[in-house]
This record gives sequence, structure tokens and C-alpha cells, in this order.
Amino acid sequence: MSLGTAPTQNTLAHGPALMQRLDALARFSEDPDRLTRTFLSPAHRQAADQVLAWMREAGMTARTDAAGNVVGRYEGDRPGRPALLLGSHIDTVRDAGKYDGNLGVLAAIAVVGELHRRGERLPFAVEVLGFGDEEGVRFPVTLTGSSTVAGTVDPAVADAVDDNGLRLGDLLRDFGGDPDGLQAEARRRDRVLGYVELHIEQGPVLEAEGLPLGVVTAINGAARYNATVRGMAGHAGTVPMDLRRDALAAAASMVLAVERCAQARREVVATVGQLDVQPGAVNVIPGAVRFAIDIRAPDDSDRLAAMAEMTAALEGIARGRGVDLTLDRYHDAGAVRCDEALMERLETAIRRHGLPARRLPSGAGHDAMAMASLTPVGMLFLRCRGGISHNPAESITVEDADLAIRVLLDLLRQYDPA
Repeated sequence: MSLGTAPTQNTLAHGPALMQRLDALARFSEDPDRLTRTFLSPAHRQAADQVLAWMREAGMTARTDAAGNVVGRYEGDRPGRPALLLGSHIDTVRDAGKYDGNLGVLAAIAVVGELHRRGERLPFAVEVLGFGDEEGVRFPVTLTGSSTVAGTVDPAVADAVDDNGLRLGDLLRDFGGDPDGLQAEARRRDRVLGYVELHIEQGPVLEAEGLPLGVVTAINGAARYNATVRGMAGHAGTVPMDLRRDALAAAASMVLAVERCAQARREVVATVGQLDVQPGAVNVIPGAVRFAIDIRAPDDSDRLAAMAEMTAALEGIARGRGVDLTLDRYHDAGAVRCDEALMERLETAIRRHGLPARRLPSGAGHDAMAMASLTPVGMLFLRCRGGISHNPAESITVEDADLAIRVLLDLLRQYDPA
């Protein structure tokens, strides 16, 4: 990766330590041979404790809030100043890479640590947030932590259960959170200046253009659905083909219909990434299938139109095959536009380091989506090799990581809360 005017290894002040911490955090996993850290798992608790320790080392007061978020605060030149919020998430997908989410949290700690080391206090406070449930992997809810801070959390999330029947609220209480105190964590708008999130791009644009950093313009709207198809289980050898109500055969046609409907609309993407077949025996016709649909687009009207077409197509398949279909939407987040002033501030900070400021949208969802209902949001993208994410092959360079910290430091030092 060519870095242009980026620093050489000999002048890296922050990158090596950040990369070491990212490696260390990746050791907290539910699986011995791969990184999996889902919300409220023992591995999440271990990671949260480590992040708390690093926050305190960086001069912050730190705590775990009611939603299981890790929160660190670095006071400004006067205690009680409104805060500029920095952060991302520390939960992961299954078999994850080590940079998605974690980079934004640990880089923010490094920025505050440098201010603390130099004895610098700003005319505003800085808070670092390590959200716990951005990925939505364990429970049929997502953005629980950031929506709690933003004041938009639905208290009913406490009743969500995982695949083992474990209730979110019970696990949250065991974690040290408080399912009855979620709404009390909502921040007052007049006490928050904005939210800035550093994140790997999760796409190939910056690498293709030889740029280490980019400024995010908007985040795609996204919705998630659970689809349940119910047919009739039967003996694989005794039920004639024309008399079957095969739930899996119907679901297979539905998955292809999801793909076709997304392909018909520019910038709409849709994915079926989970499939559960019951009873799951080689000699039994599938009687029930559950699958998940993830649909995204930068324009909400396009996304909603595509989903309406998908729904009609799936219902038509169900009727034609004599099966029952239930669609349950469990997540819906509208497209979010990043704040123009924060975009310009990030661009200025990048240019001060001799680099062009590239604007680009985010196809992936982020905690910034939830935070946008509370405060202006900005995002800084860091290139990743091959645009690979949600994969152990995620890769960034120490030079890019160092540059990102220096740009964020520059942003804070030049930020005018007025």
C-alpha cells in the first residue's frame, strides 16, 4: 500500500502500540481458534474489562453502563463541559477479523492517552464509547448499545432471546448492566457536541485509489427480517414429488427471488446469510425452514420498494408451493447523512497531513446510525486490504493506523465547540 506523504516506520509514534493492543484484544474470544465475541458473552466481559483498564491508563474515568457499553470520559479544561464522543464497537461477528469496530475504540483511547501524556485539556470533554451490540449476531436485535446512549432503545430488547433460549435482560444483569435502567442512559442533546467514529472501510475503494483515509458522506439504510416457511415433513421415500410441501425447496426459490429483486434496483443489496432447516434429517422432507434477509440501500425509498417487491414474490412462491410464510422485521434503520461540518473538519485534518480528502458512502451499518438521532455524526474510513471485512483476513497497515490517530488528534485540537 503506497502511503504518499505518510510517515515512515522510524517516525511512527502511535501505530505500533495500537496494533499491539488490537492483537491483544483479539485474544478475548469464545472460540480458541478464531475470533468470535458476541454480546454479553464471557469473552465480551473480558474484553470490556481490558478496555476499561486501558481507558483508565489513558487518564479517563471509566465505567460499564446499563447497556453493557464501556464508557470513558476525559474532562475538558473545566469539569462538566459538553463532550465530543468518539468510539465504535467491541463485539464481533463469528470468525471475525480483529479490526472491525475494535479499531475505532482503541484508536480513540490512544488519542485521549496522547492528550493525557502531554497534559492537554480541551475546551470540551472527550468521551470514548465501546458499544457492545453493533453486529446483532447473538440476539434478533442490533445497535442496542448506541441506541441506548441515543435515547431510542426499545425496553423490549430485554426480552430478546438467543438460540439457546437465554434472555438478553438476564444476561445483561449478570454482565453488570441494568435492563431496567436503559432509558436513564440517554444523553441530553445539550451535553453532546457530536459523535465521530473511525472504522475500516470494509470495501475496496480507498485501496484502489491509493488513499489511506476517507470521509464518509452517508450510511446505507438497512432492514433485517426473519422468514419462516412451514410445509409438511414426511418420509423421503414414500411421499410422491407432486404431493410434497417441501419447505426447503420453497425457501430455495425464495432465496433466489431475494437476489433477483435486489439485482433489479441500482445500489440495493440483499443477502440471505442464515438458513435453519427442520427437522434436518437426510431422509425426511423438510417441514420448516427459517432464513434471514438483510437488505440495504443508500436511498430508503429504493430499499422499501425493493422489499415490497420481495414480499410479493415470496408470498407468490408460498402460494404456488402450498406452504405458509411468515415475515418478521426485527431491525429497520433509515439511511443516515453525515454532518457536513464534521465532514469538512475531517477533510481539513486529512489535508493538513498532505493527503487528499476523498468522500465516499458506507454500504455497511455502524453505531453512527443510531447516534445520528442524538447528535451530528462523522465517520473516518481507513483502508483495508482487498476491502475484506467480517473475515479473519481483515488487514490494515501500522502506517495507516498511525496516520488515523494523528488525524483524529488534529481534529480534536482544532475543534471549536462553538
